Amino acid sequence: MAYFYADALAMRTVWLVHFPLTPYADALALQHRLVAARQRGALNDMLLLLEHSPVFTLGRNASEANILASRETLQQLGIPVFRVERGGDVTYHGPGQLVGYPILDLRHFRLDVGWFVRSLEEVLLRALADFGIRGTRIEKQIGVWVGDAKIAQIGARIEQWITYHGFALNVNPNLAHFDLIVPCGIRDKSVTSIVRVLNAPLAMPQVRARVAARFGEVFASQMEEMTPAELVARLHSVAADDVR
Repeated sequence: MAYFYADALAMRTVWLVHFPLTPYADALALQHRLVAARQRGALNDMLLLLEHSPVFTLGRNASEANILASRETLQQLGIPVFRVERGGDVTYHGPGQLVGYPILDLRHFRLDVGWFVRSLEEVLLRALADFGIRGTRIEKQIGVWVGDAKIAQIGARIEQWITYHGFALNVNPNLAHFDLIVPCGIRDKSVTSIVRVLNAPLAMPQVRARVAARFGEVFASQMEEMTPAELVARLHSVAADDVR
């Protein structure tokens, strides 16, 4: 099956913001503020790249039965649980996993939810290929696989054609934490990581750089890097303008 991506002649700018390790609650609150501003046309399209402290998240239709650990175990491990607006079932985020939150106005790209999801998969497939890993799609499943093991999860939300939530690529997370859940609600598949597949170490900045480059390629966008402080300053600026 062929997939079609953004027109390379229609080059646009996407802000690229690298965050450090960030608690999930903080990132979720920031996403909500950025989406609201983007819906007003007050900010540019952007891609946030970051890692989270350990957390389990449940999509809007996810079953809590897919969290296998008891509340007491999760408290002892310091792993909170959030139910959020994205699609998909339960997943894990933690250090060593690269999380990407594209906040895009699809009216600048293509008004097609399936195209958007497949484009995110394509970004990850191309980034994996940069490290010599042949990722694949599995029919009727969302995400990216290496053999029979899932290496990247995708769970997006689109409101008024503005995207948020996004993808998670397993670089070198604690894979044992996935044993505490039924990842993505799929019982007959395993989970893997880049480091496990390569059987060699890999620095997270290298992966961030390749994912950002491939995102710009697939979405036909110029990636304009800015710091988290610069992004927050712009967000505060547009919020102040709204009050005036």
